[in-house]
Amino acid sequence: MELSQIIIDIVSTFAIVSILMPFLIGYLISHKEGQSIREVGPKWHEKKSGTPTMGGLLIIIAMTITNVWVGAWQNQLTHSLIIITLVIVLYGGIGFIDDFIKVFKKRNLGLKVLQKLVLQIIVAFIFIYVYATDQLPFNFTIPGIWSIDSVIIFVLFTIFWLVGFSNATNLTDGLDGLLGGLATISYGTYGLIALNQNRIDIAIVCFSVVGGLLAFLIFNHKPAKIFMGDVGSLALGAGLAAIAILLGRYWSLLLIGLVYVIETASVMLQVFSYRVFHKRIFKMTPIHHHFEMMGWNEWKVDIVFWIVGIICSGIYLILFV
Repeated sequence: MELSQIIIDIVSTFAIVSILMPFLIGYLISHKEGQSIREVGPKWHEKKSGTPTMGGLLIIIAMTITNVWVGAWQNQLTHSLIIITLVIVLYGGIGFIDDFIKVFKKRNLGLKVLQKLVLQIIVAFIFIYVYATDQLPFNFTIPGIWSIDSVIIFVLFTIFWLVGFSNATNLTDGLDGLLGGLATISYGTYGLIALNQNRIDIAIVCFSVVGGLLAFLIFNHKPAKIFMGDVGSLALGAGLAAIAILLGRYWSLLLIGLVYVIETASVMLQVFSYRVFHKRIFKMTPIHHHFEMMGWNEWKVDIVFWIVGIICSGIYLILFV
């Protein structure tokens, strides 16, 4: 895949999102459909209440269109391209239902936890089914320690990875521009890895998402004109997990996606500590709110977290690619 083709891939989604986003924002504002801000967050976030959400919907639409036409142009409409696109679309669909309930039904918590989890697991099984029909290996490996060919272990791990990282990116999406910037770095990194492995089909998906995210950041940087919503945040994490698995580098997400892991771990540790010891480890979780409570403004949190993402991705590329 030549540089000019990568640029065309990126520009395609960038153009679609940047052209259509103002219309989506205008529609949501005119119908007074905006995100309600949960009371458990920082008090100063209450001024964001009413900001349009579901911006991730356009990213997914633009990515799907681009994947299809660029994939056809490059003769790369493979099972891998299709299943990654499908995973992103279906997890985005779960997020869309969640956002719809929050915005249009005025239920701020959206889907119930169990409802969301069941839907996420169902989509994970769809991914596994397509993976199996493509006769890909069910080998599970812990580098340097253990390797086993086991359908059961691989299936359970895949479900955990897809659901886990889908929720991890969802937790990360708590500040203007934070997830958009981090996901741009992550998808760009996997795009480079895919090129190195001559997986042009997967590279097409990665760079199309990058283009959509770059356009989205124009409208999502502080002060955000629109939020990504669960439709975007759930989809992005699941897409990263699917890509990592199909590239045979599932453990890479622990480093490339280290910020998502830390965000999730901070919530789990906070809940455990409070329930067991009745003490909080952090001022507020996910951890980006902890730094806000320490006096950091949103731009500082964004930039520091983006830098961490760039460093982690760079280390992985240098050491393992």
